[in-house]
Amino acid sequence: MSLATVYSRAQSGIDAPQVDVEVHLSNGLPSLSIVGLPEAAVKESKDRVRGALLNSRFEFPSRRITINLAPADLPKEGGRFDLPIALGILAASGQIPTDALSHYEFLGELALGGELRPLRGVLPAAIHTRNAGRTLMVPKENGAEAALVDGVEVLSAAHLLDVCAHLNASKRLTPVLRNNTSVEVPLLDDLAEVRGQHHAKRALEVAASGGHSLLMMGPPGTGKTMLASRLPGILPAMNETEALEAAAVASISERGFSVDHWRQRPFRAPHHTASGVALVGGGSNPRPGEISLADHGVLFLDELPEFDRKVLEVLREPLESGRITISRAARQAEFPARFQLVAAMNPCPCGYLGHSNGRCHCTGEQVQRYRARISGPLLDRIDMHVEVPSVPRELLRAGASETGEDSASVRRRVEQARGRQLTRCGKANALMKNREINQHCVVSDTDSQLLELAIERLGLSARAYHRILKVARTIADLADEPHIGTAHLTEAISYRRLDRATS
Repeated sequence: MSLATVYSRAQSGIDAPQVDVEVHLSNGLPSLSIVGLPEAAVKESKDRVRGALLNSRFEFPSRRITINLAPADLPKEGGRFDLPIALGILAASGQIPTDALSHYEFLGELALGGELRPLRGVLPAAIHTRNAGRTLMVPKENGAEAALVDGVEVLSAAHLLDVCAHLNASKRLTPVLRNNTSVEVPLLDDLAEVRGQHHAKRALEVAASGGHSLLMMGPPGTGKTMLASRLPGILPAMNETEALEAAAVASISERGFSVDHWRQRPFRAPHHTASGVALVGGGSNPRPGEISLADHGVLFLDELPEFDRKVLEVLREPLESGRITISRAARQAEFPARFQLVAAMNPCPCGYLGHSNGRCHCTGEQVQRYRARISGPLLDRIDMHVEVPSVPRELLRAGASETGEDSASVRRRVEQARGRQLTRCGKANALMKNREINQHCVVSDTDSQLLELAIERLGLSARAYHRILKVARTIADLADEPHIGTAHLTEAISYRRLDRATS
């Protein structure tokens, strides 16, 4: 009797638990059975593996073959176990040496001709392979993705024969080199293209500096969407930990992952007809939703009141925790969701409340009902509310002389302010907890009285109170001031637009 063990990785949310592929050959009628909670695609691998081995001129053992995917209680899915199953059969039948297998982990789907096809979810597997101290073998198309993880040796192969030649030491594969080239993110949408809206641009800069959530309210065509689309261009560059986490989420998504864009902050803008599952993720086999695909990037919700209220309510917990746990009867998955929320809405049902053209005839009750589509608890969790008024006609002319700052100039100030925050408490101001707020957001007695008056007049909650302090701290960081001053505090209070409107 012969036994061989090959290491691989399953996919469970953003995690990649180890799977031991155990292959046992015994006497009896020729058969092949796979145990260990395999799903349909894994059960079908026996036919792909048989075809790949025969077409690669290997002998397929005419014996009783039992394949165990351990641990047995972990669901296995996809074609990622084709390669380790094939290698286990070859090792158990003595066609390749077994002594080298313990140093590798294998992922790959096999074509009937023996070619290796690319997979989703290779990046999380590479992270866990590094922690296990082994070498990762993947299809050629996934090599560059896996090599993004520093500290892991990655080998890529195009065919089963290439893998076997490497294990037999007849033709060694060359490790995939990590691309250390720092590619500057192209600024396709520049902030200088937005005419006027100085107050909204300032709010966007503050939001980018501290990682604050932002709600813009104004009539149609005033530039709310333009401003939101330019936020990624002024955000600080992601560090390697953030980039790997965001890339890992993209790697397991249906859309897949592009190595060329792995350091670009995500920008997700789901339509207002999106369901709650589309937003937070789900399914019988949980997949990440929009809030996870926007991890360490921007989630833009245009026409916020048009979203179903129940859909918007699912954002409340992720906004606070930065993670989302999806529970199903059979399994549970946790995904990161540290996104920066930017939303836009009209001031009234017709959209023209306060516009100079006087087209709005909405009653106060209609306006109140329209804004009530956004619940108070969700509105309370949005750090900044800013009004985006209509743009004067003279600024829209093609020859208008006024041009604002470009995104590169604003981004330099944002990076400097973010650097001060990281030096002070190791995180963006929006992520500070109450203890850190009490330590780093101290105001004078006079400013404290001003803040208490604002709380009384606007009816602010304790959460809104802390958010004002965090925004004020960010404004002080932009001004390179060690302490929060009166000007910083009053500007932060001015960014609670909807609190004033509903008080």
